[in-house]
Amino acid sequence: MTMRVRKRKNGESRRAACSGLFLPFDKTAPEPVSLPEICPEASEFRLEIGCGKGTFITTLAQRNPQISFLAVERVGDVILLAAEKAKTLQLDNVKFLCCDAEYLPRLLPARCASRLYLNFCDPWPKARHAKRRLTHRESLMRLSKLLSPGAVVEFKTDNSELFDFSISEFESAGFQIRSLTRDLHASEWAKDNIMTEYERNFSGKGFKINRLEAFLPENMALPE
Repeated sequence: MTMRVRKRKNGESRRAACSGLFLPFDKTAPEPVSLPEICPEASEFRLEIGCGKGTFITTLAQRNPQISFLAVERVGDVILLAAEKAKTLQLDNVKFLCCDAEYLPRLLPARCASRLYLNFCDPWPKARHAKRRLTHRESLMRLSKLLSPGAVVEFKTDNSELFDFSISEFESAGFQIRSLTRDLHASEWAKDNIMTEYERNFSGKGFKINRLEAFLPENMALPE
């Protein structure tokens, strides 16, 4: 189910106050972003697609000040809340980009990200919409262009059908899977887990969280 997003009061002035945290994006003429705009030369770079209100990415950035992060979210009034969190916390290692994931291979340098986070993406439950899922093999192959050798994709969802679908799609796209659990909060990976707003809400209602890591073999030829 798609949730209705409430319009934010004073949105323009609030976005202006956070303007230094946003990368520019023009859908009609998307311009590539150079990595130094996001990440100091010596820093590791990680990417989250679908950052929501930003609890996950801002907590991660706080814990890892030596790493640079880019948080992507397509809904402007939602990503604004994430940027405001980062501004309040005075984080200088996270930037934000408001766009659809399909633009990322055109905007970001190839092989730039050491880790990609996909947290609770839209399951698009109808079979005819399968290609819209972020974990469809075609989407994964596009996103793999952004992954550096040995990079890892971390995927979490409460939707068991999407999880089963995604396992098959990762494998079809050439990824290998590890650290798989169908009950994250009762697993060995729980202690290092950072919960998103959505995760905290739905796990509190008794939903189990599925989680896996996927990676491409270092000798695998990646798409150009």
